[in-house]
Amino acid sequence: MNKEKIKKAYNELAESYNKLIDHKPHNAYYDRPNTLNLFKDVENKSILDAACGPGKYAEILLSKGSQVTGFDLSAEMIKFAKQRNVNQGTFFVHDLSKPLTMIKDESFDYVLCALALHYLEDWNLTIKEFHRVLKPNGQLIISIEHPFFEYNYFQSTEYFKTEPVKCVWTGFGRPIEINSHRRPLNDCIAPLTENGFYIDKLVEPKPLKEFEELDKKHYKELNEFPAFMCIRAVKKQETIAKKTNDNNA
Repeated sequence: MNKEKIKKAYNELAESYNKLIDHKPHNAYYDRPNTLNLFKDVENKSILDAACGPGKYAEILLSKGSQVTGFDLSAEMIKFAKQRNVNQGTFFVHDLSKPLTMIKDESFDYVLCALALHYLEDWNLTIKEFHRVLKPNGQLIISIEHPFFEYNYFQSTEYFKTEPVKCVWTGFGRPIEINSHRRPLNDCIAPLTENGFYIDKLVEPKPLKEFEELDKKHYKELNEFPAFMCIRAVKKQETIAKKTNDNNA
C-alpha cells in the first residue's frame, strides 16, 4: 500500500530531512519563498499547516505572529516539528487523506499544504475538508510538483491519467524510494474549483539567487522549466451564501 510506504519513507528520513531543510536548495530557495509570498498578512492569523513535516513553515509563520496548527502522517516528522517549535504551535499525527474530525468548521484564516498533495490519489475529500475548516474569505495556499515536469520526469505516456509513480531520493543521506501520484493539470485545478474555491493566483516559480551558489545545475534548469507550481485559492462567497439559504429553506 502506497500510504504505508510513504509513511515508512518519511519516518526513516525525518532526522536528516530536519537537519537539511533550512538550506536545502529546492526547499529553502525555491519552494518556501515562492509559497510564502502567496500569504498576505499573517500576524494574528490562524493557520493550518497540513502535512507540516518537521515544522519549518510553521517556524517561519510563528515568527511572524501567527497561530499555527500542524499535522503530518509521519510521527517522526511531528517529533521534530515539536522540537523545532518548542512551546509554540500545536502539532499532531494525522493522515492527509482522512477527515479532520478534530477541527471545527471555519476555524482557520489560512490552510497551507506544501508539496504533499501528490501523495494522494484523490484530492477531493481533502480539499472539501480544507474548505470546511476555513473561515469566510479564508485562503488555501498550496505548492505541488508541476504536472508538466512530472509528465516528463516520470516518462509518462498517458498524460490525462492519474497514475502511481515512484523515484529514489538521494539528497537526504542514503537513497530512499518515494511513492506518489502523477496527474494532469486539470486534475490539479478541478478539485479546487469544484469544491468551493476560486484560483486567486498561480505561480510557476523561479529559484532565488542563493540556489545558484549551492546547485548551479538545477538553478539553470529551474530557470528554464519549472518543477513546482504554487497556488492561492480563496473560499467562494457564493458557496457560503448557498449554504445559508439552504439552511433557511
